[in-house]
Amino acid sequence: MKILITGGAGFIGSNFIHYWLKKYPSDSLVNLDALTYAGNLKNLRDLENNKNYKFIKGDICDAGLVNQIVKGVDLIVHFAAESHVDRSIIDCGDFIRTNVEGTRILLDAAKNNGKIRFHHISTDEVFGALGMAGPAFNEKTAYDPRSPYSASKAASDHLARAYWHTHKLPVTISNCSNNYGPYQFPEKVIPLFITNLLENKKVPVYGRGNNIRDWIYVGDHNAGVDAIINKGRIGETYCLGGASELTNLELTRKILKLMDRGEEMIEYVSDRPGHDLRYAIDYSKAKNELDWEPAVNFDEGLGKTIDWYKNNQAWWQNIKSGEYLEYYKKQYGK
Repeated sequence: MKILITGGAGFIGSNFIHYWLKKYPSDSLVNLDALTYAGNLKNLRDLENNKNYKFIKGDICDAGLVNQIVKGVDLIVHFAAESHVDRSIIDCGDFIRTNVEGTRILLDAAKNNGKIRFHHISTDEVFGALGMAGPAFNEKTAYDPRSPYSASKAASDHLARAYWHTHKLPVTISNCSNNYGPYQFPEKVIPLFITNLLENKKVPVYGRGNNIRDWIYVGDHNAGVDAIINKGRIGETYCLGGASELTNLELTRKILKLMDRGEEMIEYVSDRPGHDLRYAIDYSKAKNELDWEPAVNFDEGLGKTIDWYKNNQAWWQNIKSGEYLEYYKKQYGK
């Protein structure tokens, strides 16, 4: 197959490209990424000379470029998104543009160029928040987004679903829980805490650390996407979770323990506005229909992730210093 990956220079997208080319080495992948602050081609440096991999710097909101690229493509896997909740609270303009309008442009391009198979990557945050107890999110949970970021992703989900119902575009959607693993941008909580501790800096915990998240190792997430692409029913949504619910304080303590640091490294900070209490995913549909479930337990995955950041300090130091953006300015005139 020839596959277009949007946002393939980002965290999950770059891991997906590595995953896919390792499993399906004869497929041809095109990576379309605008190289915003969260995109980093160093995530894919080892693939630069791979004849089945091609990078195109471009914006999914550029309809002319998108329509040109999709010609001859068999599958679109749409990762590209603005995704940091805190940034969406400060200014959500880029989130509406990229997550909603960008998705619409991609869907139109898929529809107008032979109804290309389209898989849309989304988040559990579209479902709102759960109480401390009670059932987890599933595919029938009503949408109730509570941040500008999750509202923009909810809109993109609705668009993707509408293109299936209205135009019979062969669409599937996945809503996943919080990902972690290699190449994650160090503004996100796990790499932020790991890299802060490696720099002997404190880790900022919102409120009292009582908010609960379900964590999935990025490789497990991408194996779930693979299962949906190859075995999922067209027009369906599948929830992908990690079966690893933790409070933020429990998460912090696990990181501190694995890095031989004490709780004096915690700095409690003012809570995020509208901070959702709990997310959790019921992935039984994916398990029953696709024979998929997470293979990496959280303690194992967290240990692997800490080791990766310890062994790749130049990668995250260049990001934290901003040096990686200077390279792109020289290379692409950003």
